[in-house]
Amino acid sequence: VQLQAYGGGLVQAGDSVRLSCAASGRTFSVRGMAWLRQAPGKDREFVAGIGWGSGSTYYATSVKGRFTISRDNAKNTVYLQMNSLKPEDTAVYYCAASRNPSVPFGTRWSGDYWGQGTQVTVSS
Repeated sequence: VQLQAYGGGLVQAGDSVRLSCAASGRTFSVRGMAWLRQAPGKDREFVAGIGWGSGSTYYATSVKGRFTISRDNAKNTVYLQMNSLKPEDTAVYYCAASRNPSVPFGTRWSGDYWGQGTQVTVSS
């Protein structure tokens, strides 16, 4: 499975950005997809996840109510709509996919496939 993430950029606090992650290849094996981020000098952080079949979603507390993850199965694409952005949201955002339906979304989740990352910078 190959993942291509795009949509990042430089925005101001309070702005909105939508990230996209297009999956190709053996996508039938994917059970869940997620967005994670890594800020300079910090550990990678789970942001949001979505069940590929169920559509159930999970959000980190830090983004709940501001970010929305969604998917378009026909396009094999996952989106992350980010509203009310804050400077602390600045990070490289990665999309990832997992074959394992048993690992719950959250801090321990890790993907089997990863996209290349897209930078989101939020200025104050």
